[in-house]
Amino acid sequence: MERTSRSGLGADRAGFAVKAAVFLGVGFAGAAPLVPLAQVVGLHAPQLLPLFGVPIAVLFAAWWFGRQRLREGVTDRLTGLPNRAALHLAAGQAAAARARHALVLIDLDRFRSLNDTLGHLAGDRLLVQVAQRLQSLAVDTGALVARLGGDEFAVLVPEPPEEPGALLRLARGFAAEVAVPIQFGGLQLILESSTGVAVLPDHAPDAESLLRRADIAMVHAQRSRAGVAVYQAGQEEDTPLRLGLLGDLRRALDQGEVEIHYQPKVAFDGSVVGLEALVRWSRAGRGPVSPEEFVGLAESSGLMPQLTDYVLEAAVSQLARWREQGIVVQVAVNVSPRDVLRTGFATGVAERLARHGVPADALQLEITERLLLEDGARAAETLEELRGHGVGMSLDDFGTGYSSLVRLRRLPVGELKIDRSFVSRMVADDHDAAVVRCSVQLAHSLGLTVVAEGVEDDETWERLHRMGCDAVQGWLVSAALPAEAATAWLRTRTVESPETLRKTPARPVPPRP
Repeated sequence: MERTSRSGLGADRAGFAVKAAVFLGVGFAGAAPLVPLAQVVGLHAPQLLPLFGVPIAVLFAAWWFGRQRLREGVTDRLTGLPNRAALHLAAGQAAAARARHALVLIDLDRFRSLNDTLGHLAGDRLLVQVAQRLQSLAVDTGALVARLGGDEFAVLVPEPPEEPGALLRLARGFAAEVAVPIQFGGLQLILESSTGVAVLPDHAPDAESLLRRADIAMVHAQRSRAGVAVYQAGQEEDTPLRLGLLGDLRRALDQGEVEIHYQPKVAFDGSVVGLEALVRWSRAGRGPVSPEEFVGLAESSGLMPQLTDYVLEAAVSQLARWREQGIVVQVAVNVSPRDVLRTGFATGVAERLARHGVPADALQLEITERLLLEDGARAAETLEELRGHGVGMSLDDFGTGYSSLVRLRRLPVGELKIDRSFVSRMVADDHDAAVVRCSVQLAHSLGLTVVAEGVEDDETWERLHRMGCDAVQGWLVSAALPAEAATAWLRTRTVESPETLRKTPARPVPPRP
């Protein structure tokens, strides 16, 4: 017996068959008035019968072209998959029949950069491969696979599992199929994706709502970095606000309205060993926006490469200005895992430094432990390339991720930054103090410099010094300062290179700067 889960798709195919039959019927109906006349002519003037071939041919051509237009209207030309219109029709029929279906929406991450790097023809070939993979995975389930446009695909699954965990596993199966390495022109490419799931009728009563809520779930998957998310009631409430915020952020980057502030890192004798570039944005007419909010939005929306390039350009050009004024200092810039995994990232950084005439060791890139999980081997290659150019590396937010000693040793970092969540509580919490102490010892055993973030009081300063920490950063030393204020602050301080810091023994605790 045929599975009832295929009923919705069977209805879709039947619907298309009916439409084709209608076109055929129209063709025959158009020719029907000619039949009696042709009989009369055949009896009395058979030599005129060939004249009937022209109108019949015209009617047949009209029918054929009509059928082609119908097919093209519901088919994606590149992949041959059903398109958005076909998906909408299938979902609408499922909704009308009150049949339970899950819509799995899959968006390929950073596909535009692949297109720019490999070329659009290569990008099209990759999309075809993704389409074939999804189609082969879905064929046994009776699911409908569609390409919605660009790098976005959808799978409409009949009778999905009701248990949320099983629903997530279903979606992860499609995401995992997309992520299987592709051998392409001598390269091994791994396509990451963000996947959102919504269920009919659990989450939406009709096709339009189903598409919208699967898309909302996909955005949350990107924002939370989970990769896959199932729609939950209320998630769409902030979507218009987020879309407006994203549009304003794009405009602010295009118009140079995002500011870069610089927070100093100092040794325990008060000498400056570097500054961290921190991004600040005041939204026009609405005031400051939390960096956690708009940086997270940039990362989940694909805007992160543009934001990182903006900060790098600002920081490197500021380094050039400081060197012209006789201030030689190192500046650190935070980069996300997706930045490091971008093709050509290391070369782009080196070219930017050369364009501004800034030596590579004046720049330091801060990465997080999450990079070790996403693609440690590929990240290590990029970081080695950066180190080959002379760029410094720092492991930021240490203690909040999942680093292993093996992975940590593979990364060519010269500095380890202990996360503020441990530093800020180390005076009151013995456990956090133990984490900080062990982190300092671990870093020194690997030959790394240690910087503690979030230092806000004298007792924390003194404890860190006794533990052998090399430098500190936080409000006790200075808040993050705009470029002009940072310049004035630097003129009154002694600047010391991080390399000197590593070679300098611990000093007595002086009064804080």
